Amino acid sequence: MIATDPTRPLRIALTGGPGAGKTTAADLFRREIGETVIVVPEAATILFAGGFPRVTEDPAQRSLQRAIFEVQHSLEDVQATRYPDRILLCDRGTVDGAAYWPDGATEFFSTVNSTHEAELARYDVVLFFETSAVGGIHFEGGNRYRTESNEQAVALDRRLRDLWAPHPRFHLVPHSPSFLRKITVGLSILESVVAEYRTQTPRS
Repeated sequence: MIATDPTRPLRIALTGGPGAGKTTAADLFRREIGETVIVVPEAATILFAGGFPRVTEDPAQRSLQRAIFEVQHSLEDVQATRYPDRILLCDRGTVDGAAYWPDGATEFFSTVNSTHEAELARYDVVLFFETSAVGGIHFEGGNRYRTESNEQAVALDRRLRDLWAPHPRFHLVPHSPSFLRKITVGLSILESVVAEYRTQTPRS
């Protein structure tokens, strides 16, 4: 059973390393399901597109990740308020910032005045799309703001997976040499999750 908070819509996090297919899956699923699904866009891409710099220095990285965390939180909460009867499909989630934090996950959650458990609990279901870099395939996504090398992408993918795996409704979408097959697996899981949710919360 999907344990949901009755005061807010079903919230699904799509996460994983760079070039994993998260955004593609979210867009295809929204087109298939229609207006019952709202996609919450990735906060980092919004900030970078608006002129926020990509940084590598530790102090600057801390400032960047705090900003991404706050924007992601706000985006999700705004959409949940605007569309209380729709399913929120989140392109990444608030837990992701811990994988980028220079001082480790514990320090990240302390800095943003939260806990790992509290941020996991924001989401009812998690789909983790493994990066294509684990198969030695150079990922070529449509996001020009992602600049990681394959080696960096694999390391980031592992940190992210460790952070999200404790979620009770964690689903792994493993890398496949066939991108189409991988996306199909992810879409199938999403369809099953939504079907189960609808049987639990029939519309009046």
